[in-house]
Amino acid sequence: MALTDKFAEALVFAAKLHAEQTRKGTDIPYVSHLLGVASLVLEHEGTEAEAIAGLLHDAIEDQAHDYPGGAQQLRQAIADRFGVEVLAIVDGCTDADTVPKPPWRARKEAYIAHLAEASPAVLRVSCADKLHNARAIMVDLRTHGGRLWQRFTAGRDGTLWYYRALVSAFEAAGAPVTLVDELGRIVQQIEDRADGQTRLGTD
Repeated sequence: MALTDKFAEALVFAAKLHAEQTRKGTDIPYVSHLLGVASLVLEHEGTEAEAIAGLLHDAIEDQAHDYPGGAQQLRQAIADRFGVEVLAIVDGCTDADTVPKPPWRARKEAYIAHLAEASPAVLRVSCADKLHNARAIMVDLRTHGGRLWQRFTAGRDGTLWYYRALVSAFEAAGAPVTLVDELGRIVQQIEDRADGQTRLGTD
């Protein structure tokens, strides 16, 4: 599959939207995550529209508050420039578009519940997103140990619950098997390392 100019346009659009954002607890430009998600989508038989949604999957959730006109206008811009299919996928990957966001646990429980009725496209992009995040957690856990959990609103236990619940939800919903299997493998590694650090008292 050859990508069109729309993908390049989406990359520039996403890079500008997230220009000031970095990965949680690091100086890594956030666009690295967006590229990683789009890459995983394409590597797992996604369409160009799904790859574009991978680049934009956090746009509404993270950048609507700074966009002229807020979430409504940002949604309209995505639909106008990249199509309603892309917007539907981005909306399906968005767990909140308000400031402040709803309480963390309720927001994540609602997101997990909605996966049961999500489209195949949303499942592919969402699972790619969570896999890329889980890989980053695993790398940082090796580097920083238990101090890593201080970056997360829900701490160690809440974060581990969320990722294990995601694996179960993706499996039940029929997300791409290759993505779900890899996510499950990484989450198991995270759980094993977290448990080992707790036993050794290195948290």
